[in-house]
Amino acid sequence: MKTGTKVLLAVLAVILLVAGMFVSSYNKLVTFDTAITGAWSQVENVLQRRNDLIPNLVNTVKGYAKHEKTIFEDVAMARTKLAGASSLEDKVKASNELGGALGRLLAIAENYPQLKANTTFEKLMDELAGTENRIAVERKRYNEVVLEYNLTVKRFPGNIIAGMMNFKMKDVYFKAEEKAKTVPAVNFE
Repeated sequence: MKTGTKVLLAVLAVILLVAGMFVSSYNKLVTFDTAITGAWSQVENVLQRRNDLIPNLVNTVKGYAKHEKTIFEDVAMARTKLAGASSLEDKVKASNELGGALGRLLAIAENYPQLKANTTFEKLMDELAGTENRIAVERKRYNEVVLEYNLTVKRFPGNIIAGMMNFKMKDVYFKAEEKAKTVPAVNFE
């Protein structure tokens, strides 16, 4: 083989290698971007499930705790915010607010022993607990996919391909609120 042919084959091999890396990196970015959309859809599914359970739970508690008006308004307002949120960031914030309002609602329910014994309330609580677990799982999956995508956008050669093809970092994660980071005091007195 002539030297010119060897050089040509070497150049061709390098070009094919670079093209392969480009296609592979691009496909990886597209896969992660699509996975983020799918993971967010799952988060929205379980959030909607919780949203659907809340009116039944609120009405059940209302029957026992008629004088606890503000908590019902807080839950309704937080639920409305979640339903009306348009951006991903607003949906995350509204979901966290709704979780806090539900926590206060459940704290009120603790003060009514006859309510806690009500089978409808018990079933709703079981459904809500299962839904909250699903939400936690889906949020975790969403955060993991966003993390993988962001790492791909930052790492070489993905960063070059991401820049050329306009793939941007995703900055919306589910995070624990500050008050959730403090350890609650347990007192048996």
